[in-house]
Amino acid sequence: MEQPNVTHDGEARLTMTFWFAVVVVGVATGLMGDLLMWILKLFEGWAFHFRGGSYQNAVASVSGLRRVASLSIAGLFGAGSWYLIRRRFKGECSEIDDALWRDSGELSWRRSFFTSVVSEVVIGMGASIGREAAPKLMGGASGSVLSHWLKFSPAQQRLLVACGGGAGLAAVYNVPLGGAVFTAEVLYGNFALPVVMPALATSFIATLVARVYLPSSATYTNIPAFHFSASLMVWSLAAGIVIGVVAVAYVRLISWVSYHRASGAKILWMMPVAFVLVGAAGIWYPQLFGNGLDLAHQSFLGVGTVGLLFALFALKPLVTALTLGSGASGGLFTPFFSTGAVFGALLGTLWLHLWPGAPVGAFALVGAAAMIGASMQAPFAGLVLVMELTHGGFTIMMPMIAATVIATVIVRHVDGYSIYSARLPQHEGPSSTL
Repeated sequence: MEQPNVTHDGEARLTMTFWFAVVVVGVATGLMGDLLMWILKLFEGWAFHFRGGSYQNAVASVSGLRRVASLSIAGLFGAGSWYLIRRRFKGECSEIDDALWRDSGELSWRRSFFTSVVSEVVIGMGASIGREAAPKLMGGASGSVLSHWLKFSPAQQRLLVACGGGAGLAAVYNVPLGGAVFTAEVLYGNFALPVVMPALATSFIATLVARVYLPSSATYTNIPAFHFSASLMVWSLAAGIVIGVVAVAYVRLISWVSYHRASGAKILWMMPVAFVLVGAAGIWYPQLFGNGLDLAHQSFLGVGTVGLLFALFALKPLVTALTLGSGASGGLFTPFFSTGAVFGALLGTLWLHLWPGAPVGAFALVGAAAMIGASMQAPFAGLVLVMELTHGGFTIMMPMIAATVIATVIVRHVDGYSIYSARLPQHEGPSSTL
């Protein structure tokens, strides 16, 4: 008997034309990632004079009034723009998860493009949502458009759209392997060879092309080489249970705000109000601004008191949920990743009073892997992404796997939803959530 997944392509035939499409989508996704990140940087600079280094420090360096004003303007701009986009392109799909899991991957390029641009603008101005949703969406939209031009079958279109979506994540975070695993485990739900090959190729090409503008270094730099210890191993077993329970609560929170999300004309007042509230919280906690990248980075470096870590762990998911509930479009990957890092650092700091023997940053790394793996219901993708994002974690792989598996099992058996499936609209047909 031959190896099962090598003998045939499955539903989506990997023809020469399909491989040509993989190359085109990879190039287009990489360039689109550059454009969207340029827009993000432009508005980060305009709002907070951010030119490089720590975005968190740039936000903290401006006055509280400017922070509130920046998010107030972002709320007004986002509300007006998304209201017009959704009204003008009503019935057109701009939600890649919904398109892939309920259909063949049909996406509207124009609605996706305008939605993505507005998303990066408001994130640059401080909105508490992830930046990866826009390039992920545009990678998928590029695959959808090209599938029409080349007259692909529905199965081929779905695979190409999934590859483009994972490649968008890969390009902006410099995680080609993580992007491919995300494609297979999260977007497509199949690790067969005919899926893995185009997923790897698309993510590789998109990441390589994106380096025209984006850096080739790890997203989180200067992370120490943590070492395995008995203290960390035992802690990871208990932490996996706690993180799993917390992840269930957070997924349910996302589901609730998605169900009650502002729509229609309500967005015109609900989004500005929500953004002002987040801006007001940012007077005391500037770390809440943006997607949370620096929040995770500080945790990996072991920076932060117990009080600060607890406040950020409690507040970051709430302000992200508030932002999404107001009608904003954006990602959840980095907000949940950073929440896991902060929670891991918090639990680790407390644990060290009982059993010293590991640095706080190691607990943060395990916490990030467990939280994002469980929240995405994709433990393999979570582990790979953590290692690629930090260029570390190999020496503490055993605790990371233990905590991630335990947390994922808990989420799976309690609800079975992820932060992505929890956001799906409660109806059939074209998505109107973005």
